[in-house]
Amino acid sequence: MDYTEYTTKTSEEVLRKFSTTQSGLTSQEAQNRRKIYGQNILSAKEVHWYFSLLRQFQSPFLYLLVGAGLLSFFLRETLDGFMIFLFIAINSILGFIQEYRSEKTLQLLKQYVVAKTKVYRDGKEEIITSAVLVPGDVILIKPGDILPADIRFLATENILLDESVLTGESVAITKTADALSTEAKEIYQAKNIGFSGTHVVSGEGKGLVIGTGKNTAIGNISSLTAETKHTSSFEKEIGKLSSFVLKLILLTIALILVANIIIKGTEHIPTLIIFSVALAISVVPEALPVVTTFSFSRGALHLAKHKVVVKRLSAIEDLGSIEVLCTDKTGTITENQLTVSDINGHQETIFYACLATPFHKKEQTSFDPFDIALLNKLPQEKKEKLQSYETIDEIPFDPQRRRNTVLVTNKTEKELISRGAFENIFPLCKKNSTITSVQKWIDQQGEQGKRVLAIAKKTVNTDRAEKQEEKDMEFLGLISFIDPLKKTSHQAIAQAKKLQVDIKILTGDSKEVAGAVAYQIGLIADPHTVITGEEFDAFNQEKQHEAMEKFSVFARVSPEQKHNIVQLLQKTHEVGFLGEGINDAPALKAANVALVVEGASDIARETADIVLLNKSLQVIIDGITEGREIFSNTAKYIKATLASNFGNFYTVALSSLFIPFLPLLPLQILLINLLTDFPMIAVATDKVDKDDLRRPKNYNVKEIAIFATVMGIVSSLFDFLFFLFFYKVSPGVLQTNWFIGSVLTELLFLFSIRSRFFILRAVPPSFTLIFLSGIVFIITLILPFTYFGQTIFSFIAPRTQDMYIILGITISYFIVTELVKNMYYALMNKIVKHGITSDAIINR
Repeated sequence: MDYTEYTTKTSEEVLRKFSTTQSGLTSQEAQNRRKIYGQNILSAKEVHWYFSLLRQFQSPFLYLLVGAGLLSFFLRETLDGFMIFLFIAINSILGFIQEYRSEKTLQLLKQYVVAKTKVYRDGKEEIITSAVLVPGDVILIKPGDILPADIRFLATENILLDESVLTGESVAITKTADALSTEAKEIYQAKNIGFSGTHVVSGEGKGLVIGTGKNTAIGNISSLTAETKHTSSFEKEIGKLSSFVLKLILLTIALILVANIIIKGTEHIPTLIIFSVALAISVVPEALPVVTTFSFSRGALHLAKHKVVVKRLSAIEDLGSIEVLCTDKTGTITENQLTVSDINGHQETIFYACLATPFHKKEQTSFDPFDIALLNKLPQEKKEKLQSYETIDEIPFDPQRRRNTVLVTNKTEKELISRGAFENIFPLCKKNSTITSVQKWIDQQGEQGKRVLAIAKKTVNTDRAEKQEEKDMEFLGLISFIDPLKKTSHQAIAQAKKLQVDIKILTGDSKEVAGAVAYQIGLIADPHTVITGEEFDAFNQEKQHEAMEKFSVFARVSPEQKHNIVQLLQKTHEVGFLGEGINDAPALKAANVALVVEGASDIARETADIVLLNKSLQVIIDGITEGREIFSNTAKYIKATLASNFGNFYTVALSSLFIPFLPLLPLQILLINLLTDFPMIAVATDKVDKDDLRRPKNYNVKEIAIFATVMGIVSSLFDFLFFLFFYKVSPGVLQTNWFIGSVLTELLFLFSIRSRFFILRAVPPSFTLIFLSGIVFIITLILPFTYFGQTIFSFIAPRTQDMYIILGITISYFIVTELVKNMYYALMNKIVKHGITSDAIINR
């Protein structure tokens, strides 16, 4: 529904447009229209659980695991096969639960369509279910109502709407029934439109329904939320890695099979196929799901201690990857609770400002945040004094007059009180105040993002609040209001910058307020460096990208614009979004990581990946650090397992071409894989160098491929040493000694690769990693000497001199690995320092 066209039409023109009158529709006409427009509900395509479940099995990496598991059972490696399918089950179930719950969040928007509405039907007032409202209906509203549909006001009496659920604006908006001079392009400009889901703060009125269900502003938000598909950065990058590994395995296996057949003939094809299958399984990083799940679970438990609920486990690692954190202002950086900041003038200024509110009237309340802030500031004895006054008459707030006037009495005298914008109050007063000094104070408050209310009074003898009496009044003073900053905002923003995370504020509030808040928390150096959503939309795409890099504060942005900005940022950055309102839901759904604070709307909480139960933004910093630790450990596993596996893979594959027997038996290959998986899994518990926490992290498949290839070549060279030393002795000796060397070199390589630094400069490894590596080391050395190892795995007990050779090659391998690793990272640091990316190097 495009509400803009109705903002410049008069009430009569809008009524004609919808073929209705001030008395509303007939029941028959309403029924006919319901067949055309449908019910006034937010609906979406039903999400069946089995669709979400099937999506968990649409991954190249999962295909590798399933194939590896089936082949393990075929080779009678039951334990290996069982473990692989256990990893698949854990990963798929967790993914299914998180995704299905996320898809159901749209249902929460339905609570913002109220159950009952007072409407004109057949020329008389009726109370009906809001679901049966149709365009053309005329409804009545009162304080406390939640609007059931988008309406064009036909009549208003002091109407104030809280539109924060849509705009983030913390102050209620005055509404009018008059036509606007120019079309309103944004929600905050639509002074004669009431939007579904917004809250009536005060006043009464009548409105024509112009949009229902999905054809409302909130319906558009729900569509954006439902249609936006969220794929985590972790899932996308692991998908790329899986595709790379799959293609590499298939191509290499095909070449090896063909080469073996050409060299050795077709006699041993069945054995070669089993051997090739075992080789393929040896390269698959089958423990990756359990490594990541374990890492995520540990991170989630750690954050839970700080009152942070992690709803999507992989979001913890995604959090460590974010380069830009977009945040709403209201409720995240500020408290979303208007308070009195300063008073300039008479000591009774607050008291008289409160007299112009409904608080002193018996059995009346106010939802106006200004009124609430005034009463909270008033001392208790003054609150009691309010009860001695009675309101005789009032002139409600008028957008044109920008003030309201109240006539009150305390039985001894009558006083006329006016409050509103300074420029509309000061001309009514006796000129006993210096406007220059007062204006200077107002300007100072405005620069700080504060809103100012002026108060004046006059003693009268009339019984009516008449406009002609609004003259020669006594100027009492000014009151400034502010939505205070949260105590932790400044520190959290500063620490985020230290972590090289750019902060951008996306708010529906005004440029002045948004700029002042950003300046106060140290985000921008000039409070005027702010761009509005309307200005941003006017740019072409190139200019928009420039503006996204230049500006840190975006004011007066609609839900659609927030969503668009987040999506544009994602083309070049990993983006996190911190919000709380319904208006934030589309942007939250689109972001790589969606975060909300305590007190956020239900739809925002359900859309979010992470919920901060502690209002301190400091926990975001903790989450970023936790995410970077998890990323670092996961990257260790991927690099270690691929480099080791690639080395063994190519050595065993190539050597099979030159000898008349298999260099390693299929069961021996699978045993190497199984044994080395245990310390690999323990990487999830490892400690991380501080250098790995200083900047955002993301997977670079090409960089991982380069590293795995370089280190794999080193591994292959030393594997060939085993081949050269032992292949002439006997098949059993080569296979046994190569098995021992493969496990020992992988263990040492893991300790080398866990840090970019030389091993003595690295942070000490975790106890779990040391313990499991020690266990595997002992098993590897003992197993070939046992009856079980010799019977099941065809090992031959190594000779003493063989063990010396194995240990010598292993130690030499570790030394060379450390040297190559340090040379590699030194080269990469130079590349980064000179602004050359790894992609650029690869593509040359």
